[in-house]
Amino acid sequence: MNLNDSDFELFGLPQRFAQERAGIDARWKDLQREAHPDRFAAQGPAAQRVALQWSVRINEAYQRLKDPLKRAAYLCERLGAPIDAENNTAMPPEFLMEQMEWREALDEARDEEELEDLSDRVLRRRRDMLARIGQLLDQEGDAKAAAQQVRALMFIERFAADIDSRLAQLGQ
Repeated sequence: MNLNDSDFELFGLPQRFAQERAGIDARWKDLQREAHPDRFAAQGPAAQRVALQWSVRINEAYQRLKDPLKRAAYLCERLGAPIDAENNTAMPPEFLMEQMEWREALDEARDEEELEDLSDRVLRRRRDMLARIGQLLDQEGDAKAAAQQVRALMFIERFAADIDSRLAQLGQ
């Protein structure tokens, strides 16, 4: 293992968006077993520190690879299309209109059923965007367009969290 390997190389996965979560999870468990500091106790504190570094690196890679949004952002960056969400917030007008409509629906929602309906719409949109990101990255090789979709998906993720917060408030 090399600390400078990409997350994909570290996990022995092809560098692509489409990944099986079960495979990522299984590989993470294997890597954690291999690098666990307790396995290096007999070799002394220096070997345990190195093992701990490996364990941290493995966990960081796992967090990126297991989450489709983080994996897409990481892959875009590796392919030369950084997300740069803090500085690049430009979105297509249709997307902005959709966001405004969702915000209005959230503000006007009176009960759990209306919030659940909105949540279903948002989750469908999220699923569609993830599929599009996969197509852009894996079939079309268009990391720049995928990065724009990733930025939009970040908005959707935050909005979904807002819906969850409202649902939690209703449940109190």
